Amino acid sequence: MPLFQFLKRKGSNEAVEERADRGFLVFENTSEVIQAENLLKKKGWEIRVMGPPPEIRSGCDLVIEFPLIEELKIIKILQDAGIPPLQAVPVTSPLLQPVDLFQIRDFGRYLMVQAANMKLTVDKESLTIVNISGGGCPDVPYLAEQMVG
Repeated sequence: MPLFQFLKRKGSNEAVEERADRGFLVFENTSEVIQAENLLKKKGWEIRVMGPPPEIRSGCDLVIEFPLIEELKIIKILQDAGIPPLQAVPVTSPLLQPVDLFQIRDFGRYLMVQAANMKLTVDKESLTIVNISGGGCPDVPYLAEQMVG
């Protein structure tokens, strides 16, 4: 390795190569993702929850990124716990980059906060929730009812 190699800016190809040892676990709903995350972290696995790339999006707006070399062990643990993933996908394509889970948009009087595909719109003056919407996860209607009634 050249002496100053660490100063070289990483290009997109290197970023993909760096992630080639990772995969995504895709689940049916958010509660399964949370259960799987808690279980795998308790067992010591290095994982993280992210927004799925559009190519593998299912009913749930979250995936777990995991070490691909441990796929069989991790899937066995999840199956034994009754929370098997719908699929495990290797991160080998530059198209399979996770998306940012959290965004804020300012619409003047209103502020929209988006977490994955769930969106909360709030009146900035009164701090009243004026709209709750979301993607395919069944959690959005439940959360809307809990927050607004």
